Amino acid sequence: MAETDSQRRTGIALVIAAAVAWSTAPFFTRLLPLDSWTILFWRGLFGGGLIATVLVLTQGRAGLRDLAMMGKSGWLVASLSTLGMVSFIPALQLTSVSNVAIIIAAGPFVAAALAWIWLREAARLRTLLASLAAFCGVAIIVGNARAGSDILGIGLACLMTLAIAAMTVAVRRHKSTPMVAAAALSNVLGSIVSIPFAHGIAGVTGAELVILAMFGSFQVALGLTLFVLGSRLLPSGQASLIATLETPLMPFWVWLAFQEVPALRALVGGALVMGAVIADIIGDTRAQRRLH
Repeated sequence: MAETDSQRRTGIALVIAAAVAWSTAPFFTRLLPLDSWTILFWRGLFGGGLIATVLVLTQGRAGLRDLAMMGKSGWLVASLSTLGMVSFIPALQLTSVSNVAIIIAAGPFVAAALAWIWLREAARLRTLLASLAAFCGVAIIVGNARAGSDILGIGLACLMTLAIAAMTVAVRRHKSTPMVAAAALSNVLGSIVSIPFAHGIAGVTGAELVILAMFGSFQVALGLTLFVLGSRLLPSGQASLIATLETPLMPFWVWLAFQEVPALRALVGGALVMGAVIADIIGDTRAQRRLH
């Protein structure tokens, strides 16, 4: 699973960009007075539709072939991504945001463990230490939130974390699979699963549809596409670690749009997460230079 320096740099840049795109979720959610499942339906429909359209426009018949003939590995990635998406919404409804955030922050450790079991890809000590620091940063960010919880909500958050970690490793394992097509399918599957639970699918306004289209296009389509492209070029633990940048970046967009000043703990925890990711990237770059 060795990559060149250029591939690693590309992978790091792609996953950082994915984290930035994912972090805009609270911004778009604040603009929509809709239930979570209705948002999930329209967001997935627009996201999956955009990915599929771009794939066909850029690759023509090859893009159509990728969409129609992904194979078992493509369906595996799409199914794991869908499972992660649809577990996230009820997890937030059944337990506190702090519990969900802490469990998600354990993702790099789960991904590293699965990568070792499935790929025999040993996690580097530097990345594990940086993941621990990032986990502590997330704990600081949400540390003042309500601690009460429901066991089902915690279970769903764990299921989501496991699904996303497994998806990250599967992308790494099946590099030859058209993962962009799998990203499109996962969004469509998420929309289908949300239909029985959504209450306002037909009641959205024109303005809300525009916001939902932007939500699906940027936060979902761009974010997921960049992540699946970048994570195939990086060790699974490192890709998951970089993706934790999503958490400290979330308050930034809310502050920028709604002038809500982040709490001190959000700034301190966010600085710790960002510092951990930057330290791991710098350490990785220096290690690669020594090898050459």
